[in-house]
Amino acid sequence: MEELGRLSAEDFKHAPKTPVMIVLDNIRSMHNVGSVFRTADAFLASGICLCGYTPQPPHRDIHKTALGATETVDWLYFPTTLDAARALREKGYTLYAVEQAQGSIPLEQFVPGAGDKIAVIFGNEVGGVDAGVLQFCDGCIEIPQLGTKHSLNISVAAGIVLWKLAEPIFLNREKTTE
Repeated sequence: MEELGRLSAEDFKHAPKTPVMIVLDNIRSMHNVGSVFRTADAFLASGICLCGYTPQPPHRDIHKTALGATETVDWLYFPTTLDAARALREKGYTLYAVEQAQGSIPLEQFVPGAGDKIAVIFGNEVGGVDAGVLQFCDGCIEIPQLGTKHSLNISVAAGIVLWKLAEPIFLNREKTTE
């Protein structure tokens, strides 16, 4: 890990985070939850809100895919996703559901303001983001797709969206190392 320049768990806890909070809205699969933890670690996300019946650590099936990320990424539990959304809005987050909806912003066109704190809400594997939560959001981000399927696994969607939101950090890092 040292040769790869990876942070230790202790260094991760103190590292400046990407101003992105991940909200999981009634996710069924423990493997999806573990995968999102691992992705959140990779992009130094601010944390994860686990909502409703979304599984919570500790659990061996979450740990199996998280590979220790439940020990580095901060997380909170909320009985409902709307509870999490309200709490995040009070903390200054702008809320975006990752959902195919009328008026959604294609991910490649989404440009958050510099320093904006963003919460991205990922919905249930079958039903998507709850309709009441959608109405509470400031907008929707959509991942454009070209094939016949019009949805992605939640862990894949999280990886794509988090990469896009962290991309400015990578670009700035490259400029400072030149």
